[in-house]
Amino acid sequence: MMSRVGMLLVTVMVVLTACQTPTESTQQNNPKVNNDVSELNWQVPAFSYTNQNNEQVTLDDLKGKVWLADFIFTHCPNICPPMTANMAKVQETANEKGLDIQIVSFSVDPKNDTPEVLAAYGKEKQIDFKNWDFLTGYSVEEIQKFGKEAFKAGISQQPGPSEDIPVLVNHPPQFYLIDQTGAVVTFYNGLEPDYDKIVQDIKALQ
Repeated sequence: MMSRVGMLLVTVMVVLTACQTPTESTQQNNPKVNNDVSELNWQVPAFSYTNQNNEQVTLDDLKGKVWLADFIFTHCPNICPPMTANMAKVQETANEKGLDIQIVSFSVDPKNDTPEVLAAYGKEKQIDFKNWDFLTGYSVEEIQKFGKEAFKAGISQQPGPSEDIPVLVNHPPQFYLIDQTGAVVTFYNGLEPDYDKIVQDIKALQ
């Protein structure tokens, strides 16, 4: 029989690994590598999802805008909080530079992440919602398909270890830069973003 200490270690290992996904290229986790995919025709497919204000946000709403996207979920025990904090710093830096961008965070746990939960999460993280939407309103299968089609990103779920963490999700830790036509231009390590590079790339599109 496994000891309580052994069970605790297994639980900790699951929590530490379940929110991280192996990327299709080791370059995706290297903040110093040029991850330009503008020639690969990564096109974001049409979507209509629900934001934290219970409003519909569509791809058409984003047409003509430069935007950044990532994947998070509110019960994420490890990578999502720093990703969200880093994205907030990108937002702040872009605002200081007078850059017009939109930010979209797709929940990978739509069952638990209702608009109300996402609004509370954003408030807790002191998010400026002025140009940042947290999206939900789809099935797990839909967001898995969307992530794969738009960003070549793998997303998978497994049961969580407790009521506080009801589900664990493997999802990419990247930030994706999308141009005015809905084409993915490049991506960055969301855990170690190069803020100057992101600002430079946004400027180049405007």
